[in-house]
Amino acid sequence: RIKHLPSGIAVKCTEQRTQLMNKNLAMNRLKAQLLAIAQEQRLQDINAIRGDVVEASWGAQIRNYVMQPYKMVKDGRSEWETSDVDGVLDGGAALEE
Repeated sequence: RIKHLPSGIAVKCTEQRTQLMNKNLAMNRLKAQLLAIAQEQRLQDINAIRGDVVEASWGAQIRNYVMQPYKMVKDGRSEWETSDVDGVLDGGAALEE
């Protein structure tokens, strides 16, 4: 029986004939459990940092630019539309309307 004191995980192994082989097998199993716990914790930390992930699919964009067959710029948040695509792309007065 091997016990990891900081986490309290205990592993017992009696599958092999010798005590040394059982100890090595139990140590490998304990390492695997601790590694799985560490990976799960790391994944939770990454998800907490990353926050909500928005799927980048068609229609989820903030602003749509259509160049062909007609010209239009549409802002999805404010429902603002204009047909002056060149003015928007140049950063001109079309954005300030």
